[in-house]
Amino acid sequence: MEHQADTRIPTRRELIAAGCALAGTAALAGCAGEREQAASGSFGSGSNSEVDPARQVVIAMNTSSEPAAGFDPLVSWGCGEHVHEPLVQSTLITTDENLAFQGDLATEWLCSNDGLTWTFTLRDDVVFSDGEPLTASDVAFTLNEAASSATFEADLTMVECAVAASDTVVELHLKKPYNALLYTLAVLGIVPEHAYGEGYGSAPIGSGRYLLERWDPGQQAIFRANPLYYGEAPSMERVVVVFMDEDAALAAVAAGEVDIAYTFATHAHQPFSGYELASYATVDSRGISLPAIPAGSTKVEDGDIAYSAGNDVTCDVAVRRAICAGIDRDRVIENVLEGFGKPAFSVSDGMPWSSADMEVAYDAAAACELLDAAGWRAGDDGIRVKDGVRAAFDLWYSSDDSVRQAMAYEVADQLVQIGIEVTPRGGSWDEVYLHQYEAPVLWGWGSNSPIEVYALNYSTGWGNYACYESASIDAHLDDALAARDIEDSYAHWQLAAWDGEDGFAPRGAATWAWIANVDHLYFKRTGLDVAAQKPHPHGHGWSLANNVDRWTWRDR
Repeated sequence: MEHQADTRIPTRRELIAAGCALAGTAALAGCAGEREQAASGSFGSGSNSEVDPARQVVIAMNTSSEPAAGFDPLVSWGCGEHVHEPLVQSTLITTDENLAFQGDLATEWLCSNDGLTWTFTLRDDVVFSDGEPLTASDVAFTLNEAASSATFEADLTMVECAVAASDTVVELHLKKPYNALLYTLAVLGIVPEHAYGEGYGSAPIGSGRYLLERWDPGQQAIFRANPLYYGEAPSMERVVVVFMDEDAALAAVAAGEVDIAYTFATHAHQPFSGYELASYATVDSRGISLPAIPAGSTKVEDGDIAYSAGNDVTCDVAVRRAICAGIDRDRVIENVLEGFGKPAFSVSDGMPWSSADMEVAYDAAAACELLDAAGWRAGDDGIRVKDGVRAAFDLWYSSDDSVRQAMAYEVADQLVQIGIEVTPRGGSWDEVYLHQYEAPVLWGWGSNSPIEVYALNYSTGWGNYACYESASIDAHLDDALAARDIEDSYAHWQLAAWDGEDGFAPRGAATWAWIANVDHLYFKRTGLDVAAQKPHPHGHGWSLANNVDRWTWRDR
């Protein structure tokens, strides 16, 4: 999902690291003290005891990865903007690297015939980090609090209530069938009813693999293996996460202060002694929303916020289809992403619920034929016009993202070749949101869940920026959510894309022009094994550490 740019003041460590980067090789000698700290395991002071260097790791994450409200699942930790496993808390279920569901707290889960009741049977050997037993009452408390909370970021509007039938059985009653709820439950950490309250996020009590040992807001979070954890003990006993902007993270790599750090394609070719470039599969797509209704409409959100909606150019389905066919995705990947990506055709390429009908070949000639047939004629300057409307529009993007800026200009350069004039417009997210329903926007989306497919394409979905409404698409999406077995839902998701007559695919409504799936790149210290990774959702961050308990060192 999207987020606003971080505006916090740089930390002391970031300033030191950035200074090292600017000063060059000679100045790196001045960082030797912190480099030795990292090697000795003392990076992130405040630990109660020394840890074997072979059982600890230092991870550099971007500043937006730091949870503003702390490590509280009932706000955004785990199941918020960028989904990931919550580490400190256990979840009812989880997913493996192939996204198949597995039990965590739950040993069994069943759905009623009408799809309205899910019953979970819990293991009986789990205790919280304060020694209190975890029971079905804690699970019910967590779910009910999340569903009624104004700060909880995931969608639980379909939940009627959760009830503890016994100490080891919890029933989840829904207002409507919604099997995709399982994907949310796989990242929703269970909190203790007896110890949840104000300040929980800064001193969380959980039953997960790790304890939060220390949190220095704006700088770092330190985790220690939970000695009361019911599962296999983590191989990484101590995990230090430092929050850095990109330049500081690169300087930390150059100084040998971190073991793995995020980076982007623009820096990926830089060599760093003792590090290798690692690339992990993602579901992190960049795409352009295309308003499907004429200008002059209004979109009302939250009952009282009105946005201008509609666009007189993209409301023509021929224009939207031509845009989908007129983008050379391979060229975007080469010119903007330095080759670190692959063509994207949907928000969920490669997932079991994705549809082959979303794919569209680059064909500028076919795009021109679509526009010709729809009456869009080239003017003297080569830009097409129809009924006095010029084929020109703004393309908004987040101005703090240099990759999106470059991508917007690359798309503009390509679409002018088929007679469509695109003017890239950078702005803060507050500015971008003002235009989200009236102009194309270059977004980043992607999740290990079909929930975003629903949200971006359902008539009343929160991400239906195109404002395209279709009873048949809605019916297919509802059928997908109503399937008792997840596997049975896949065909319905695919029919929503294209059922032969309608759908949001490029041959149908073409409400999105998807461009590229962005590789997640990291500089990783040689010898660090991060085990099998799940496909990373949108956003560099905590998804990398989903399996940090299974990371190992080959040379320590």
